[in-house]
Amino acid sequence: MPNIATVLKDEIRRLAKKEIKAVTGVTKQAVTQHRRDLAMLKRLVGVQQREIRFLKAQESKRLNQPTPTEEPLKGTRFSARSVRAQRQRLGLSMDDFARLVGVSGVTIYIWESGKGRPRKERLGALFALRHIGRREAQKKLEMLKTPPRARREVGGKRRRRS
Repeated sequence: MPNIATVLKDEIRRLAKKEIKAVTGVTKQAVTQHRRDLAMLKRLVGVQQREIRFLKAQESKRLNQPTPTEEPLKGTRFSARSVRAQRQRLGLSMDDFARLVGVSGVTIYIWESGKGRPRKERLGALFALRHIGRREAQKKLEMLKTPPRARREVGGKRRRRS
């Protein structure tokens, strides 16, 4: 005949498990729902980050292009002194100014020294820079200086977060 104490212990253990399961069941459901919500939010953040990268790339491309003018560059003259004055007004080095125009620093030197003249498309970019201030020039430079993120190769390994 089984010992009454062991029967009571077994019954108490069974009832305790049943009670614990009832109490923790609601918590398990809440945890599962929170994990689903987190996964959905992570996907949403990933989509938004891709959109931001795309828009930054588009803005960077737009900043590299000279601003289109409705009328051709009639009545606008080029002078070496104006290039230097414009660069100094913006407080930029030759390399930074060249990056805004879309040429090299040596080209800016040649233009400023009067040894050469810009082509029509670069002339348009030069004239577009006449209407911006220091802050806007610095913002454009920051956009141009940020290198695009290196993409992960297909089939490359991902690191696990710890």
